[in-house]
This record gives sequence, structure tokens and C-alpha cells, in this order.
Amino acid sequence: MHQKQKHIYIGVDLHKRTHTAVIVNCWHEKLGEIQFDNSPSAFRNLIKEVKKYQTKGLTPVFGLEDVGGYGRSLAIFLLEEGHIVKEVNTALSYAERRSYPTTQKSDSWDAECLARILVNKLDTLPDANPHDLYWAIGQLVTRRTGLVKALTALKNQLHAQLSYHYPSYDKFFSVIDGKTALAFWDCYPAPHHLQGVTVEQLAQFLRNESNNALSTKKAEQILSLVEADGDTKREFQESRDFLIRSHVRDIRFKQQEIAHIEAELTELMKLLDVQLHTLTGVDIVMASALVAEIGDINRFPSPDKLARFAGVAPVHFSSGGKGRDKKSKQGNRVLHGLLYSLAVQQIQVARGSQKPRNPLFHEYYHRKIAEGKTKGQALVCVMRRLVNIVYGMMKNKTPYTVPPLPETKAG
Repeated sequence: MHQKQKHIYIGVDLHKRTHTAVIVNCWHEKLGEIQFDNSPSAFRNLIKEVKKYQTKGLTPVFGLEDVGGYGRSLAIFLLEEGHIVKEVNTALSYAERRSYPTTQKSDSWDAECLARILVNKLDTLPDANPHDLYWAIGQLVTRRTGLVKALTALKNQLHAQLSYHYPSYDKFFSVIDGKTALAFWDCYPAPHHLQGVTVEQLAQFLRNESNNALSTKKAEQILSLVEADGDTKREFQESRDFLIRSHVRDIRFKQQEIAHIEAELTELMKLLDVQLHTLTGVDIVMASALVAEIGDINRFPSPDKLARFAGVAPVHFSSGGKGRDKKSKQGNRVLHGLLYSLAVQQIQVARGSQKPRNPLFHEYYHRKIAEGKTKGQALVCVMRRLVNIVYGMMKNKTPYTVPPLPETKAG
């Protein structure tokens, strides 16, 4: 008996509230269809229904697209019950649906396509492995990303509101959401609140809020700019002042939440014991984002597999005996973006000293350009080397050390 004849195949189309499962045999014959709620109690009913289609000696194999989102609870349940669970890349299911003359789109058909992929690629599909630690890190990274986006929107709104009150506000502080700046907008949301405030009084306020970094000179500058701008008081000024203070409160809250999340990420990353922060340009935020996208490094047998997963490895296109490698537009685009950002940091030079941040990568990048590659191609080469380094650091739990530059040969 062929190995594939020993199983029945269950593809599950996942949704927030209900899932749809389709059961097929090794000849792609549809045996049954089950709809069930996304809850642990309903998962047991799924197993009971599947058993009805199990003849003697057949083992069920489940295929899920998303084992980190809506399908995570189901994947964990099935694994704890001892079942075989495979993770199906969304690109495979998309290609399967498009491979038929008439394109269909329904929960039932999507689940059947997943089941067909299970049959065809049983030996190559990765096992589902939803670790709680990696999932928690991923959720925190997602939460932080959402807060950062909201904070950026808030800062833009504060810019707009301040321009009505203080036409020269952008000359007051280097950033409008710094600790001292927020304290100033909160205390003095509009120029009329500064009436009667002396230079020394404002200077004392700035000293207290900035830990003595700002004082008399800054106070004089602000009061001078306010006087030059003129009176900006209008009707319903109290409501306009309220808006400024509301933005300040919201910005402070989001800054605090981001700090709390980063502290939590720091503690979780300690449990993994990966030392990605030792790599040039990697802080706790970047390290956590890399781990969230990569997950358990052991699911990648080699750096080449990780590179293909990240869309860094080139794809070969050929026809009629002729072909060439092209840049991949597939793979995990979030991870690809992280590696791109990290690669840019490796080849940068410090503003003050003009020294390369990472001399080895700086030399490697310019060597590739000298070999005839474009800047974009050279940067992809840097990304590919970074994949090897990140893979080795996560696999072996080792820190990054900058190796010595290769000696240049005498001319």
C-alpha cells in the first residue's frame, strides 16, 4: 500500500466564528463536509464526525492555512489530541484554486482545495507548530505596531491644532511629543495662558520638566516668538484648548503603553535566549519583530529555506533553454521588509565620524557594486548574508561579533 493510501485528508477553511472542513481520500474523492464553531467544545464534535469516515487503518491528516490566528486554537487542540496537522501556505491554496478552468470561491471549495494540497504535497508540507511563546511575542509586536501607527496619527493631528494656536510652534522644541514639549502644551495650550508669565517663571517650569536641560534662554525664545505671532485667541477657545490637552493625554498614554509593551517583550525575549540585539542596528523592537515573523528557527532546516521564506532568494525563470534569476516578490513580505531595513543600517555611515556602522558589510556592499551589480542588487546580497547570520544566531543562540575585514592584496 502506498503511504498516501494510509490517510484521509481534512482541509479546514478557517474563519473567526465558524470553520468548514472537507474530507477527501488519496484519490481526491470528496467523502464529506463538516461545519463547526470555532470553540474547543465544537472541536471534539469535529473529531467524532471525522471518525465516521475512517475505515480501518486510515489516519486523519489535517491541513490549516493559519495556525497563528483564527486556526490557532484548533491547531493546538488537534496536536494535543495526537493528530497530524500540516501548515498550508496561502500561496499554495491560491494556486490550487486558480488551477481549474472555472474559478470558484466558497468556504467548501477552499477547504477542498486545502485537502487536495494535503494529498499532493503531504511529504513537503511543514508540520504545524504553534508555540505559545512565539505567538505571545507576535501578538505584542502587532499591538506595538498598532500603537505606533496611532501615535503617528495623533502627532499629525497635534501639529495641525498647534498651528492654529502657535504659528511658530515648530521653533519651540526639537520634537513636539517630547516630555518637556508635552508638559508645555498641557500647561499652556494657547498663548493667552502665558499672559503674565515672566521669563523666570517659564524658565523654572522648563527646568523642572527637562531636568535642567532647558532654562532661561529657551524661555526667552518662546516668549519672543509668541509675542511676534500676535493674538490667536478666537471664539470657543476653551474647546480648542481642550483639544490640545486631549491630544497630549492620548499621546502620553500611548507612549506609556509602548514602553510597557517593550518591557514585556524584553522579558519574553530573555526566555528564548537569542542574542539578536548584538547585531548592528538591532534593538529589542527589531529583534522581537524578527522572532515574531520567523517563529521557531528549527522549522527551517537550512538558511536557504529561511531565505526563500523571506523572499530573499532569487527565483529562476527559464524557457527554451534560456533563463535568468529574478528578484522574488513572494515569501513573507513583513520579514522581507525587516531584513531590508536591517541591511540599509549595515551599510550606513555615522553622521559625525563618517565611519561605517558595520565595516564588514559596508565593504561587502561596495565590493558588489564594483563587481557590476546595481545598488539594489548589492543590497539584496547584504540581505542574503544577513539571513545566514540571523539563522546561525537563532539556531546556536550565539552573539554577533564583527569579523576582521579581509586583507587587501598589494597592487
